[in-house]
Amino acid sequence: MGRAASVEDEVIYARLAEVFRANGYAGASLSALSEAVGLQRASLYHRFPSGKHGMAAAVLTSMEANFDTILRPLVTAPDVADGVAEMARRLALGYRDGRLACVLDTMTLAGAPDDIKAQAGRLARTWVRAMADAAVRAGVGEEDALGRARAALVRIEGALVVARVLDDRSVFTQALGELPDLLTR
Repeated sequence: MGRAASVEDEVIYARLAEVFRANGYAGASLSALSEAVGLQRASLYHRFPSGKHGMAAAVLTSMEANFDTILRPLVTAPDVADGVAEMARRLALGYRDGRLACVLDTMTLAGAPDDIKAQAGRLARTWVRAMADAAVRAGVGEEDALGRARAALVRIEGALVVARVLDDRSVFTQALGELPDLLTR
């Protein structure tokens, strides 16, 4: 049986994620990953016997748990628009108001193993499905809801890029602010 998750694990995953965000999978060197977590390579390999691949998988698995928390209001909020707004607020926190690149994006750049790309894709599909389900709860038809959810993901991801490129986080804030209307009206 695996070790129980600890705060230390989550700190390590967050530090590894920063390297993958900045460099993608192929560009994330073992030296940079080791330096980010403050462990020697041997200790890093002890913790992640499959090396960089295991680190990337652990980062995405950690993100999946974080996404569960971010997406939960889409299911639990009595008012769907309020749930979407709360999801948007949590996204803003998670992406530091648009200062961070999306690791789902950078983890799928050229050179990433197919299973890592597939894991990132599953997370993105889960995100789209959760937003589509919320739109259906708000009374939107299934096909339209799926289109709106995909459009929402495109807005979020695009806004992350534009906010960084223009050094203008208001782009990300605006995109998040539009999500309740996009998904529920």
